[in-house]
Amino acid sequence: MTAISVSLKHLYKTYPGANTPAVENFCLDVAESEFVVLVGHSGCGKSTVLRMIAGLEAPTEGEVWIGGQLCNNLDPKDRDIAMVFQSYALYPHMTVRENLEFGLKLARRMTKGEIDARVLEAAETLGIRPMLERKPRHLSGGERQRVALGRAIVRKPRVFLFDEPLSNLDANMRAQMRVELGKLHGRLQTTMIYVTHDQIEAMTMGDRIVCMQGGRTQQIGSPMEMYNHPGNEYVGAFIGSPPMNFVTLDVVDKTMKICGTEVVLHPTPSMLAATQGLPGVRMGIRPEHLAFSSESAFSIPAVVQVVEPLGFETLVYVGCGEVTFIVRIQESRVPEVGEHVFLAPVENHLHWFDPATGLRLAGTGG
Repeated sequence: MTAISVSLKHLYKTYPGANTPAVENFCLDVAESEFVVLVGHSGCGKSTVLRMIAGLEAPTEGEVWIGGQLCNNLDPKDRDIAMVFQSYALYPHMTVRENLEFGLKLARRMTKGEIDARVLEAAETLGIRPMLERKPRHLSGGERQRVALGRAIVRKPRVFLFDEPLSNLDANMRAQMRVELGKLHGRLQTTMIYVTHDQIEAMTMGDRIVCMQGGRTQQIGSPMEMYNHPGNEYVGAFIGSPPMNFVTLDVVDKTMKICGTEVVLHPTPSMLAATQGLPGVRMGIRPEHLAFSSESAFSIPAVVQVVEPLGFETLVYVGCGEVTFIVRIQESRVPEVGEHVFLAPVENHLHWFDPATGLRLAGTGG
């Protein structure tokens, strides 16, 4: 059985004067060496959870366990964690070497030789050895981020905590640092908990994703679980770029009425049972699971509104009444703006949600 590195039990955080909790009944077990990503829109509570693990915030209720030890009353320095912030938090008057050494010297538990060895090891791992005598002002954003990582690595903590560490970097550098962090986790095999609002970072880096909204967990699962089987409409919309398309439709005599057009989508018996008595049903479909087709009983008439060529693929935005669908295609022939087209959904990739609760309908495919 895999050992649990971090266990969060029914965490609540309510700030003075607030009407609702910032975090509500948050539960999560993180295995040794696992890379878990907390993701959600700004204000969803993900950074608050991270700060409660670090000891920078005290839970209103609940327990934080690290390495089998209850940590609610432990100071941050006694939790055997290292935290990497969005702002890097480097000392501007110190060299890179001095920044890396600082925490180790402060602890006063190591000899100079041991400190030097750890600093060089971290510098080699991160490719910053040539920069050891420079000061932060002479480094690029990516180099500063590496130094911030190095300052965490030299401590050899039980758990790494990352709070939006790449958000200050440009798009190319973010992509590069995602790869570097993945390699780093592979080398160190240390537990990492990473907070981001960027679902691409979550999808590409995490062994598991925790999707949050309004202080509550919406779903926990592997990246592809979340993508292929979203537990509710929020997760379907948030995970994936571009997002999942959604439309409200009615089941009429075993056919589906979409944007006023009856489309033969062959609902299964379980689908019909799940939608029984509902005023409508929400259908979700990924952009790559819509195709352009000739007119048929399986197609939806629409008009091309916007075309976004991205090189390898093209995103086409098409209007159907008041609904806009995003279609991802890789064909050489791309429809033009204003062109009348027909959309054909790929039936075994449809997702069905309750229009009132947003929850995935039990017994439905997709």
